[in-house]
Amino acid sequence: MLRRPAPALAPAAWLLLAGLLCGGGVWAARANKHKPWLEPTYHGLVTENDNTVLLDPPLIALDKDAPLRFAGEICGFKIHGQNVPFEAVVVDKSTGEGVIRSKEKLDCELQTDYTFTIRAYDCGTGPDGADVKKSHKATVHIQVNDVNEYAPVFKEKSYKATVVEGKRYDSIVRVQAVDADCSPQFSQICSYEIVTPDVPFTVDKDGYIKNTEKLSYGQEHQYKLTVTAYDCGKKRATEDVLVKVSVKPTCTPGWQGWNKNRVEYEPGTGALALFPNVHLETCDESVASVRATVELETSHIGKGCDRDTYSEKSLHRLCGAVSGAAELLPSPRSSLNWTVGLPTDNGHDSDQVFEFNGTQAVRIPDGVVSVSPKEPFTISVWMRHGPFGRKKETILCSSDKTDMNRHHYSLFVHGCRFIFLLRQDPSGEKKYKPAEFHWKLNQVCDEEWHHYVLNVEIPRATLYVDGISHEPFSVTEDYPLHPSRIETQLVVGACWQGGDLHMTQFFRGDLAGLTIRSGKLADKKVIDCLYTCKEGLDLQIPEDNGKGVKIETNPSQSMLTLEGEDVGVLEKALQHVAYLNSRQFPTPGIRRLKLSSTVKCLNEAACISVPPVDGYVMVLQPEEPKISLSGVHHFARAASEFESSEGVFLFPELRIISTITREVEPDGERDEDPTVQESLVSEEIVHDLDTCEVTVEGDELNPEQESLEVDLARLQHRGIEVSSSDLGVIFTGVDTMASYEEVLHLLRYRNWHSRSLLDRKFKLICSELNGRYVSNEFQVEVNVIHTANPMEHASHMAAQPQFVHPEHRAFVDLSGHNLANPHPFAVVPSTATVVIVVCVSFLVFMIILGVFRIRAAHQRAVRDQDTGKENEMDWDDSALTITVNPMETYEDQHSSEEEEEEEEEESEDGEEDDITSAESESSEEEGGEHGDPQTANRQQQLEWDDSTLSY
Repeated sequence: MLRRPAPALAPAAWLLLAGLLCGGGVWAARANKHKPWLEPTYHGLVTENDNTVLLDPPLIALDKDAPLRFAGEICGFKIHGQNVPFEAVVVDKSTGEGVIRSKEKLDCELQTDYTFTIRAYDCGTGPDGADVKKSHKATVHIQVNDVNEYAPVFKEKSYKATVVEGKRYDSIVRVQAVDADCSPQFSQICSYEIVTPDVPFTVDKDGYIKNTEKLSYGQEHQYKLTVTAYDCGKKRATEDVLVKVSVKPTCTPGWQGWNKNRVEYEPGTGALALFPNVHLETCDESVASVRATVELETSHIGKGCDRDTYSEKSLHRLCGAVSGAAELLPSPRSSLNWTVGLPTDNGHDSDQVFEFNGTQAVRIPDGVVSVSPKEPFTISVWMRHGPFGRKKETILCSSDKTDMNRHHYSLFVHGCRFIFLLRQDPSGEKKYKPAEFHWKLNQVCDEEWHHYVLNVEIPRATLYVDGISHEPFSVTEDYPLHPSRIETQLVVGACWQGGDLHMTQFFRGDLAGLTIRSGKLADKKVIDCLYTCKEGLDLQIPEDNGKGVKIETNPSQSMLTLEGEDVGVLEKALQHVAYLNSRQFPTPGIRRLKLSSTVKCLNEAACISVPPVDGYVMVLQPEEPKISLSGVHHFARAASEFESSEGVFLFPELRIISTITREVEPDGERDEDPTVQESLVSEEIVHDLDTCEVTVEGDELNPEQESLEVDLARLQHRGIEVSSSDLGVIFTGVDTMASYEEVLHLLRYRNWHSRSLLDRKFKLICSELNGRYVSNEFQVEVNVIHTANPMEHASHMAAQPQFVHPEHRAFVDLSGHNLANPHPFAVVPSTATVVIVVCVSFLVFMIILGVFRIRAAHQRAVRDQDTGKENEMDWDDSALTITVNPMETYEDQHSSEEEEEEEEEESEDGEEDDITSAESESSEEEGGEHGDPQTANRQQQLEWDDSTLSY
């Protein structure tokens, strides 16, 4: 049976089938088409104590199939490499983010870095992970960061070295330490340190140890040092290392036996040997000669060294100069006050120095000094000046006060030149004469203190600088000044231009002790005395020890040179070199000391080098004296004594003493007892004074009616001068305290119009060393006793006290109050006299009656002692009206006072004879047996009203 063929498919059906088949293949191909993508290279860091790696850039795999599920997601990372201690973990499948972390603890000391490759895998086409695609291999470099877990360790357990004394080494021994950490920061040693304190060694960062000073075998044979090390992380070595440095003795030329560089000098102890045990080590060299120089540095003390700090006038007088020097820069005080505005160092340990800064100057008052070209004169000054420029700087200038700018005489500096100008007087010869003298000196501009003395006697002018004379290198002549009646103005520190009315040519520097003395030139001995220092090097060699030694010294005694062929003899001479300060109160502080030497061998060449020896002398602070003034602070004298030619002595019982306080340490076994304290002991000492100033308290002296006087004839043989003003009196000059006591005992106060004077107060202050030590303020109050002289009456025959003088003057109440409307009188009218006599007689009767009644009452009180009752009587005088003559009353009071005093002198000794009436009245009141206190009090209160009297 034949089968019927199947019907053929239509073309459209074939096309539909093919499309379905082709469409299904395209969908299958698009399910996981792309590979994941990674960066080609990654760099990472990981710390030893951490497992997370920080990558740069971050680990992120990208897939272009995203956001399809599975095909667009990252399911894992795979690391390729051998023994890689890391793993990669997917953090987020959808973003492809992952991290790399260590699988085990990392150790930088074993391996510092790692390199491996990594691939990323997607999730395939479905959850079963079929058709997974992987990325290309990316390279990963990971660096392991170090942790400072190891401390430095020294390579050796100890170190040893040997050095020769007297040398300084660049390196003695090297210590080394290592660190097991892997990184340069923690594995390197950054510093070494010597732990042992106060050793003359140092160590650098590389471990090299060297000495910081020359070592001496005599001081230390071996030094033991402890050294530690630090790595760059500042971790210290677990164990320090011991370093032993042995000092080997060697022969080094030099001075030995003087190990201390500080020598303490106590004031007032005389000469102090500086090198008592010194000797020179020459190391067996054949020495031909030795030259040793000792230098004492004192330029910073005072004006170049320690000198007396008295005023310049006092110093001139001490040095034997003729009196008459005018001091132009005195220490400011009440009468010499033109230097008050100048800045000073004001150091009481040194004398006063005035500073001129180029803008300041002082005018000298008229009459202080007078210079005539026809007479010789001397200018003396201390100056410190530097190289401040090429302008003229005036030290001293006398010029026209008004109208013109003529300079009569002038002392100035110009650069390093010292110039003096002196124009001739118009009254002299009309011809050219030397007028300007020039000296070119390095001392003018070296900024050091120098002493200048200029002796002028036309046509010559000689300049002494530090005691050495210098002749001028240039002298210019000039014509005399034209005659004029213009007054001159003397200025220090600049020059006054009278025509322009301003200052010019200001001085810049320091000045002290500027004086001018007319009529006589300064003697060379005086100049040397003024410049001589009170401190310096002293050498007193016994005759047997000084043979063969040549000695040289400079004028200031600050340098001493010894030269000799025998080393032993020179050593003995050097052992006698001493420091000496002859001042009683020296300036404390440091004086640098240096000993330098030059040694020559037989071939006259320098064979060995001797290092210099440096040190210093410490002058200790002197015990500060306390100057005490004591005496009578208050007394009274009659007015007639003030008006007499003798006057009243102000300080009749003055005493001046000076004491110092010392600490006395306990002796014996009490030294060890901590409870025992040092005791203070006051000691009286003797020294000079240079100033005592008496000033008036209150109103100034009125020269028309009062004065302070002293017998100048008794001062001629003393070194004390006196100057007076309306403010008081000043005694100046260096002399003993006893001399000043005697002079002050002679000081008198006079007042020839003492009618209205009740009291006067004065103040005394004394000082030493230009104000360095000042006494206490001693104040004196003087009261004036005013007395009256009434008419003679029979009822007043008692003698007057010794201080009462019969003078007719206004009556002043002894209690210190003036009577109202006082008028001098000489005669009392006869009628008034009768009335006064009657009244006084009645008053005396009433007083006697009152005394009698009081005594009677006192006797009754004694009898009634058992009952404890005491009857008193009081005299009621309220109804009385008494008119008395106060002159009579005053005399009666004094008569009764004298009787009282006679009775009191019999019962008491030591009563002062010179007492005021007020004191007498008070003594009467205290003695109840001699009068009624109430009556006496009322009698004192009586006052004479003379307002209705007519004369």
